[in-house]
Amino acid sequence: MDIYEVIKKRRSIRKYEPRKIEDDKLERVLNAARLAPSGKNVQAWRLIVTRDPELKEKLIKACKGQKFVAEADCIVTVAVDETSVYQGHGNYMTSFAVDGAIMLDHLILAATYEGLGTCWIGAFIEEQVKEILNIPDPYRVVAMTPLGYPAQEGKDRGRKPLEEIVSYEKW
Repeated sequence: MDIYEVIKKRRSIRKYEPRKIEDDKLERVLNAARLAPSGKNVQAWRLIVTRDPELKEKLIKACKGQKFVAEADCIVTVAVDETSVYQGHGNYMTSFAVDGAIMLDHLILAATYEGLGTCWIGAFIEEQVKEILNIPDPYRVVAMTPLGYPAQEGKDRGRKPLEEIVSYEKW
């Protein structure tokens, strides 16, 4: 499968098989995330891989009741130190959210290539996630994803055509 096939195949998965991910496969997916770019190459991020059933159950509540997150073999949380990242992103913000998003996107695409399912989780209560996973300040939770073997095909939710989203030279 080439990169364009992987991108087209990626879907949000909300039902998982009760099956453990092989260690070598998990390591390849995590390594793909590690290779992501970050502002000024600071790499001020951490990945927390949660497999413990009790912690996963607690994370359901922190993810606003999304039970499917705990069905997958693991939940991956991306946390970024907002004080160590590039501070002049766009000359108006820090790069912590962008850095974490790119990292998770690399992980998600690698997971798709490996036959694994993911679902970008942005609906969570950060304070609860940080408490459950012992994430210290100044780290911020950017996003989470369940990671496991899909028990169903993801739905194609469609995308806008290029003509609606691309301008050349100027707006």
